[in-house]
Amino acid sequence: MAEANDFYGSIYQNLIDAGCNKETTEKCMSCIGEKKVPEALKILARHRDSLLGSLHREQKRIDCLDFLVYRLKNS
Repeated sequence: MAEANDFYGSIYQNLIDAGCNKETTEKCMSCIGEKKVPEALKILARHRDSLLGSLHREQKRIDCLDFLVYRLKNS
């Protein structure tokens, strides 16, 4: 049964590496353990949307900073 433990262990580690918090990780692991993969996929999609939103917010800040640097260099 080591293969099953490796599978769940790798899923767990992947969730942690993806930045899932404890609650999200536990919900996903529970869904996967109960063979409710569509529910786990919905949770993962919400987490992905959250990460993408963060990425867009940070990109906007970088763009603003780049514009400020450009203006300062060219003034």
